[in-house]
Amino acid sequence: MQNFSIGIIGAGHMGLALASGLASRMAPDRIAVSDPHADKRQRVHDLGISAMADNDSVVARADLLVLAVKPQAMRDLCAAIAPRVRERRPLVVSVAAGIRGADIARWLEGGPAIIRAMPNTPALINAGVSVLWANDEATPTQREAAATVLGAVSQVFWLADEALMDAATAISGSGPAYFFLMVEALAAAGAMLGLPPDLSAALAAGTAAGAGRMVHDHPGEAALLRARVTSPGGTTERAIKSLLGEGFMEMFGRAAQAACDRSRELGEQLGAA
Repeated sequence: MQNFSIGIIGAGHMGLALASGLASRMAPDRIAVSDPHADKRQRVHDLGISAMADNDSVVARADLLVLAVKPQAMRDLCAAIAPRVRERRPLVVSVAAGIRGADIARWLEGGPAIIRAMPNTPALINAGVSVLWANDEATPTQREAAATVLGAVSQVFWLADEALMDAATAISGSGPAYFFLMVEALAAAGAMLGLPPDLSAALAAGTAAGAGRMVHDHPGEAALLRARVTSPGGTTERAIKSLLGEGFMEMFGRAAQAACDRSRELGEQLGAA
């Protein structure tokens, strides 16, 4: 799919992030975006990319079509664009949490090539993580094209089993919010200890940014990094013991399970005939 054209339906946070990341890597005239809201179309125009209200016009020119809408809107969208998709037969990439590939294929009809993708919000700053799964109709060339698109804003990882997309959603899709909450909690703790709130917030955010970079630069070594900074008998050791004693690891496990369950529920509820 060399020099393929890309259509994006939906110019919300993720659709706009993809458009922005792609505009820096390919000719903007190969990208088209649709959205019903004029203010969002203007943001796309500001990137030098064609934006329109009509979804069919985007589908008609796309070799790869990204569906960047909320899960609750996916069924109606697919029904509306199905005739044009069957005519054009683009690779369809869905970024909607929970919505299963078989349901998208059923709504679109005609046996389309489908790739499910779960990017996360750091894609807004080209620092995201995306997990992808492809149905049997997607060719190796189409898989490569999808990886190129998501790779414009994130690292890309593939799953062979679609059922694991719910777990990936719980870890990387929802994961940034867990870290934001931890930064909130650390900043609040600093204020409780007497630090000025603005200073405490800056210290918490800077610490999270630095620690995140270290984990990124040393994949699979989070436990080792923690051990290196946890001196026996020191302040960090006491804090870690307090957290673990309060069931910190188990709490995260329950939270991830809740997110995974919700992703599965969305697929079952919204995919029901």
